[in-house]
Amino acid sequence: MSGNSRLTLAVHTLTWMARRMANYGDQYDFSTSRAIAESVNTNPVTLRELLGMMEEQGLVTVQRGSNAGWKLARKPEEITLLEVYQVVKPHTMFTLHHTPPNPKCPIGCGIGPALQGVYANVQEAMEEELARTTIADVLRDTLASTAAIHARQNE
Repeated sequence: MSGNSRLTLAVHTLTWMARRMANYGDQYDFSTSRAIAESVNTNPVTLRELLGMMEEQGLVTVQRGSNAGWKLARKPEEITLLEVYQVVKPHTMFTLHHTPPNPKCPIGCGIGPALQGVYANVQEAMEEELARTTIADVLRDTLASTAAIHARQNE
């Protein structure tokens, strides 16, 4: 699974949990990885790996035994996408060559230093946007998109 899909799966999972929290309030209970996996359309084992990573960073809690499952550890407004990104893909978005380019070539010699600054700026801008966006924001936008899609289907 690529880093980008991991982030998407993790955000989808947390957003699904946030909706349950919003719908059930104090009655919000732990959800099984199988129930969450139905929405995400992935294998529950794959989801449990991501949930385990998120549990280690305090984004979700787990209950084992009877009524086993997962739930948000904090309010959706308190969980940023940057936190989720750091859990599932803690390294930079772009990397330089895996093998050094030809140092005798004028492009091969200077491409690394030229791209390092660009990549650093892109990474910083991405992280700033992720830090401004919470799971609550994603839930709100997701439900608005769903309502718009259903409205178009019913026209």
